[in-house]
Amino acid sequence: MITYATHFAFICFALAILMNLWKIITAGEIADRILALDSMFINALALMILYGIALGSEVYFEASLIIAMLGFVSTVAYARFILRGNIIE
Repeated sequence: MITYATHFAFICFALAILMNLWKIITAGEIADRILALDSMFINALALMILYGIALGSEVYFEASLIIAMLGFVSTVAYARFILRGNIIE
């Protein structure tokens, strides 16, 4: 039963990533693109965790932590660039 649940979750998160890509391409404002990119990081994180559950390996959980940190830092850097025009002061 868990295999059906993981396959269903894979499909749902893959569709969510495709919707995020569509929003990144068609968004009018840069803030919408940044939000779509941030939610795309979260969906990629969920896919990595699901893949780790499916294989029973802890390596993918560690990789998902790295992706989470990268997503947070990039979102903060984009927001700072929009507000101030530079990232490092």
